Amino acid sequence: MTTLTAPAAAPAARPATPRNRASALQQALTLAWRNVVKIRHQPEALMDVSLQPIVFTVLFLFVFGGAIAGDWRDYLTYLVPGILVQTLMFAAGGIGVALNNDITKGVFDRFRSLPIARSAPLVGAVLADVVRYVTSIVVLLAFTTALGFRTAQGLPAALLAVLVGIAFAMCLSWLFVWVGLTVRSAGAVQGVGFLAMFPLTFGSTALVQAGTLPGWLHAFTRNNPVTHLIDTVRGLMLGGPVAGPLAWTAGWAALLLAVFVPLAMRAYRRRV
Repeated sequence: MTTLTAPAAAPAARPATPRNRASALQQALTLAWRNVVKIRHQPEALMDVSLQPIVFTVLFLFVFGGAIAGDWRDYLTYLVPGILVQTLMFAAGGIGVALNNDITKGVFDRFRSLPIARSAPLVGAVLADVVRYVTSIVVLLAFTTALGFRTAQGLPAALLAVLVGIAFAMCLSWLFVWVGLTVRSAGAVQGVGFLAMFPLTFGSTALVQAGTLPGWLHAFTRNNPVTHLIDTVRGLMLGGPVAGPLAWTAGWAALLLAVFVPLAMRAYRRRV
Protein backbone atom coordinates (compact mmCIF):
# COMPACT_ATOMS: atom_id res chain seq x y z
CA MET A 1 0.00 0.00 0.00
CA THR A 2 1.47 3.32 -1.13
CA THR A 3 1.49 6.13 1.39
CA LEU A 4 0.81 9.53 -0.06
CA THR A 5 2.72 12.40 1.47
CA ALA A 6 1.81 16.00 1.13
CA PRO A 7 4.25 18.07 -0.91
CA ALA A 8 6.60 20.13 1.13
CA ALA A 9 5.59 23.72 1.48
CA ALA A 10 7.68 26.25 -0.38
CA PRO A 11 10.05 28.09 1.92
CA ALA A 12 8.78 31.47 2.94
CA ALA A 13 10.61 34.45 1.57
CA ARG A 14 13.05 35.82 4.07
CA PRO A 15 12.06 39.24 5.34
CA ALA A 16 14.44 42.06 4.68
CA THR A 17 16.73 42.64 7.64
CA PRO A 18 19.41 45.24 8.25
CA ARG A 19 22.02 42.53 7.66
CA ASN A 20 20.46 41.55 4.31
CA ARG A 21 20.23 45.19 3.24
CA ALA A 22 23.86 45.77 4.20
CA SER A 23 24.88 42.71 2.20
CA ALA A 24 22.90 43.93 -0.83
CA LEU A 25 24.57 47.33 -0.58
CA GLN A 26 28.01 45.72 -0.40
CA GLN A 27 27.22 43.65 -3.49
CA ALA A 28 26.01 46.77 -5.33
CA LEU A 29 29.22 48.60 -4.41
CA THR A 30 31.28 45.65 -5.67
CA LEU A 31 29.48 45.69 -9.01
CA ALA A 32 29.83 49.48 -9.15
CA TRP A 33 33.58 49.08 -8.74
CA ARG A 34 33.50 46.54 -11.60
CA ASN A 35 32.00 49.21 -13.84
CA VAL A 36 34.55 51.79 -12.69
CA VAL A 37 37.41 49.41 -13.45
CA LYS A 38 35.90 48.82 -16.90
CA ILE A 39 35.93 52.58 -17.50
CA ARG A 40 39.53 52.74 -16.35
CA HIS A 41 40.48 50.16 -19.00
CA GLN A 42 38.29 51.89 -21.62
CA PRO A 43 38.75 55.65 -21.01
CA GLU A 44 37.08 56.41 -24.33
CA ALA A 45 33.81 55.61 -22.54
CA LEU A 46 34.15 59.05 -20.92
CA MET A 47 34.66 60.87 -24.22
CA ASP A 48 31.04 62.00 -24.50
CA VAL A 49 30.86 63.53 -21.02
CA SER A 50 34.32 65.06 -21.49
CA LEU A 51 33.63 66.80 -24.80
CA GLN A 52 29.93 67.60 -24.47
CA PRO A 53 30.32 70.33 -21.79
CA ILE A 54 32.94 72.11 -23.90
CA VAL A 55 30.89 71.83 -27.09
CA PHE A 56 27.71 73.12 -25.40
CA THR A 57 29.57 75.99 -23.75
CA VAL A 58 31.30 77.12 -26.95
CA LEU A 59 28.11 76.78 -28.98
CA PHE A 60 25.76 78.65 -26.67
CA LEU A 61 28.27 81.15 -25.29
CA PHE A 62 29.88 82.39 -28.48
CA VAL A 63 27.02 81.82 -30.93
CA PHE A 64 24.13 83.12 -28.81
CA GLY A 65 25.86 85.04 -26.00
CA GLY A 66 26.17 88.31 -27.89
CA ALA A 67 22.57 88.21 -29.10
CA ILE A 68 21.14 87.36 -25.66
CA ALA A 69 23.30 89.43 -23.29
CA GLY A 70 25.18 91.81 -25.57
CA ASP A 71 28.55 90.33 -24.65
CA TRP A 72 29.56 86.72 -24.12
CA ARG A 73 31.37 87.59 -20.89
CA ASP A 74 28.17 88.88 -19.34
CA TYR A 75 26.31 85.77 -20.50
CA LEU A 76 28.93 83.34 -19.11
CA THR A 77 27.88 83.80 -15.49
CA TYR A 78 24.23 83.08 -16.26
CA LEU A 79 25.00 80.20 -18.62
CA VAL A 80 27.32 77.98 -16.55
CA PRO A 81 24.73 76.66 -14.02
CA GLY A 82 22.39 75.85 -16.90
CA ILE A 83 25.07 74.01 -18.87
CA LEU A 84 26.08 72.13 -15.70
CA VAL A 85 22.55 70.80 -15.24
CA GLN A 86 22.06 70.19 -18.95
CA THR A 87 25.26 68.14 -19.10
CA LEU A 88 24.18 66.03 -16.12
CA MET A 89 20.77 65.38 -17.68
CA PHE A 90 22.29 64.06 -20.90
CA ALA A 91 24.95 62.09 -19.00
CA ALA A 92 22.21 60.34 -17.04
CA GLY A 93 20.89 58.80 -20.26
CA GLY A 94 24.09 56.82 -20.87
CA ILE A 95 23.20 54.19 -18.29
CA GLY A 96 20.25 52.97 -20.34
CA VAL A 97 22.45 52.31 -23.37
CA ALA A 98 25.08 50.52 -21.25
CA LEU A 99 22.52 48.28 -19.54
CA ASN A 100 20.86 47.41 -22.83
CA ASN A 101 24.23 46.40 -24.28
CA ASP A 102 25.07 44.30 -21.21
CA ILE A 103 21.76 42.45 -21.40
CA THR A 104 22.18 41.81 -25.12
CA LYS A 105 25.66 40.37 -24.50
CA GLY A 106 24.40 38.09 -21.72
CA VAL A 107 26.24 39.81 -18.87
CA PHE A 108 23.14 39.89 -16.69
CA ASP A 109 22.55 36.17 -17.25
CA ARG A 110 25.81 35.60 -15.39
CA PHE A 111 24.73 37.93 -12.60
CA ARG A 112 21.51 35.93 -12.25
CA SER A 113 23.52 32.78 -11.52
CA LEU A 114 25.38 34.48 -8.66
CA PRO A 115 24.12 34.50 -5.05
CA ILE A 116 23.54 38.25 -5.00
CA ALA A 117 20.56 40.50 -4.42
CA ARG A 118 18.34 41.11 -7.42
CA SER A 119 18.77 44.86 -7.10
CA ALA A 120 22.60 44.79 -6.87
CA PRO A 121 23.42 44.96 -10.62
CA LEU A 122 21.08 47.91 -11.20
CA VAL A 123 22.06 49.83 -8.07
CA GLY A 124 25.72 49.16 -8.86
CA ALA A 125 25.31 50.57 -12.36
CA VAL A 126 23.63 53.72 -11.00
CA LEU A 127 26.39 54.24 -8.41
CA ALA A 128 29.16 53.73 -10.97
CA ASP A 129 27.66 56.45 -13.17
CA VAL A 130 28.76 59.02 -10.59
CA VAL A 131 32.19 58.82 -12.25
CA ARG A 132 30.62 60.12 -15.48
CA TYR A 133 28.84 62.95 -13.67
CA VAL A 134 31.95 64.07 -11.80
CA THR A 135 34.03 63.95 -14.99
CA SER A 136 31.58 66.15 -16.88
CA ILE A 137 31.40 68.71 -14.05
CA VAL A 138 35.18 68.88 -13.60
CA VAL A 139 35.68 69.44 -17.34
CA LEU A 140 32.94 72.08 -17.47
CA LEU A 141 34.12 74.05 -14.44
CA ALA A 142 37.77 73.89 -15.48
CA PHE A 143 36.94 75.16 -18.98
CA THR A 144 34.56 77.91 -17.85
CA THR A 145 36.90 79.03 -15.06
CA ALA A 146 39.59 79.51 -17.72
CA LEU A 147 37.08 81.68 -19.60
CA GLY A 148 36.48 83.83 -16.51
CA PHE A 149 33.57 82.23 -14.63
CA ARG A 150 33.57 82.70 -10.86
CA THR A 151 31.05 81.65 -8.22
CA ALA A 152 29.69 84.40 -5.98
CA GLN A 153 28.72 82.34 -2.92
CA GLY A 154 32.00 80.62 -2.11
CA LEU A 155 33.34 77.10 -2.54
CA PRO A 156 31.08 75.29 0.01
CA ALA A 157 27.92 76.55 -1.70
CA ALA A 158 29.31 75.61 -5.11
CA LEU A 159 30.13 72.09 -3.88
CA LEU A 160 26.61 71.79 -2.49
CA ALA A 161 25.22 72.84 -5.87
CA VAL A 162 27.27 70.11 -7.55
CA LEU A 163 26.08 67.50 -5.03
CA VAL A 164 22.44 68.48 -5.56
CA GLY A 165 22.89 68.17 -9.33
CA ILE A 166 24.54 64.74 -9.06
CA ALA A 167 21.87 63.48 -6.64
CA PHE A 168 19.09 64.53 -9.02
CA ALA A 169 20.89 62.94 -11.97
CA MET A 170 21.14 59.64 -10.06
CA CYS A 171 17.39 59.74 -9.43
CA LEU A 172 16.71 60.59 -13.08
CA SER A 173 18.97 57.74 -14.22
CA TRP A 174 16.37 55.24 -12.95
CA LEU A 175 14.07 56.42 -15.75
CA PHE A 176 16.77 55.48 -18.25
CA VAL A 177 17.44 52.20 -16.43
CA TRP A 178 13.80 51.34 -17.02
CA VAL A 179 13.98 52.44 -20.67
CA GLY A 180 17.18 50.43 -21.20
CA LEU A 181 15.52 47.32 -19.81
CA THR A 182 12.31 47.82 -21.78
CA VAL A 183 13.28 48.66 -25.36
CA ARG A 184 14.99 46.18 -27.66
CA SER A 185 18.09 48.00 -28.88
CA ALA A 186 20.68 50.47 -27.65
CA GLY A 187 19.85 52.78 -30.55
CA ALA A 188 16.23 52.94 -29.43
CA VAL A 189 17.35 53.80 -25.89
CA GLN A 190 19.41 56.68 -27.24
CA GLY A 191 16.50 57.92 -29.35
CA VAL A 192 14.06 57.85 -26.44
CA GLY A 193 16.61 59.59 -24.22
CA PHE A 194 17.16 62.49 -26.61
CA LEU A 195 13.42 62.77 -27.23
CA ALA A 196 12.82 63.14 -23.49
CA MET A 197 15.78 65.35 -22.61
CA PHE A 198 15.64 67.95 -25.37
CA PRO A 199 12.29 69.55 -24.40
CA LEU A 200 13.13 69.34 -20.69
CA THR A 201 16.57 70.94 -20.96
CA PHE A 202 15.94 73.49 -23.72
CA GLY A 203 12.45 74.30 -22.39
CA SER A 204 13.97 75.45 -19.10
CA THR A 205 15.86 78.44 -17.72
CA ALA A 206 19.20 76.92 -18.76
CA LEU A 207 19.76 79.39 -21.60
CA VAL A 208 17.28 82.26 -21.10
CA GLN A 209 15.11 83.65 -18.33
CA ALA A 210 11.54 82.37 -18.21
CA GLY A 211 10.14 85.90 -18.44
CA THR A 212 11.39 86.26 -22.03
CA LEU A 213 9.30 83.32 -23.25
CA PRO A 214 5.74 83.37 -24.65
CA GLY A 215 2.93 82.59 -22.21
CA TRP A 216 2.35 78.92 -23.05
CA LEU A 217 6.08 78.13 -22.99
CA HIS A 218 6.56 80.21 -19.85
CA ALA A 219 4.03 78.02 -18.01
CA PHE A 220 5.82 74.84 -19.11
CA THR A 221 9.21 76.26 -18.17
CA ARG A 222 8.20 77.35 -14.68
CA ASN A 223 6.79 73.87 -13.91
CA ASN A 224 9.68 72.01 -15.51
CA PRO A 225 11.69 69.93 -12.97
CA VAL A 226 14.90 70.85 -14.79
CA THR A 227 14.11 74.54 -14.22
CA HIS A 228 13.74 73.92 -10.49
CA LEU A 229 17.11 72.17 -10.42
CA ILE A 230 18.79 74.95 -12.44
CA ASP A 231 17.32 77.61 -10.15
CA THR A 232 18.69 75.70 -7.15
CA VAL A 233 22.17 75.40 -8.65
CA ARG A 234 22.12 79.02 -9.80
CA GLY A 235 21.02 80.24 -6.38
CA LEU A 236 23.76 78.29 -4.63
CA MET A 237 26.48 79.40 -7.05
CA LEU A 238 25.47 82.97 -7.82
CA GLY A 239 23.01 83.97 -5.11
CA GLY A 240 19.23 84.09 -5.09
CA PRO A 241 16.33 82.00 -3.77
CA VAL A 242 17.33 78.44 -2.88
CA ALA A 243 14.80 76.98 -0.41
CA GLY A 244 11.81 76.97 -2.77
CA PRO A 245 13.58 75.54 -5.85
CA LEU A 246 15.40 73.01 -3.65
CA ALA A 247 12.11 71.77 -2.16
CA TRP A 248 10.66 71.33 -5.66
CA THR A 249 13.84 69.55 -6.79
CA ALA A 250 13.67 67.16 -3.81
CA GLY A 251 10.01 66.46 -4.55
CA TRP A 252 10.69 65.68 -8.22
CA ALA A 253 13.63 63.44 -7.24
CA ALA A 254 11.47 61.50 -4.78
CA LEU A 255 8.77 61.09 -7.43
CA LEU A 256 11.30 59.75 -9.95
CA LEU A 257 12.51 57.16 -7.43
CA ALA A 258 8.99 56.17 -6.37
CA VAL A 259 7.85 55.61 -9.95
CA PHE A 260 10.85 54.28 -11.84
CA VAL A 261 12.72 52.13 -9.29
CA PRO A 262 9.78 49.65 -9.04
CA LEU A 263 9.25 49.80 -12.82
CA ALA A 264 12.95 49.15 -13.45
CA MET A 265 13.03 46.20 -11.01
CA ARG A 266 9.94 44.68 -12.63
CA ALA A 267 11.41 45.11 -16.12
CA TYR A 268 14.68 43.55 -14.90
CA ARG A 269 12.88 40.46 -13.56
CA ARG A 270 11.04 40.05 -16.85
CA ARG A 271 14.08 40.66 -19.04
CA VAL A 272 16.54 38.33 -17.31
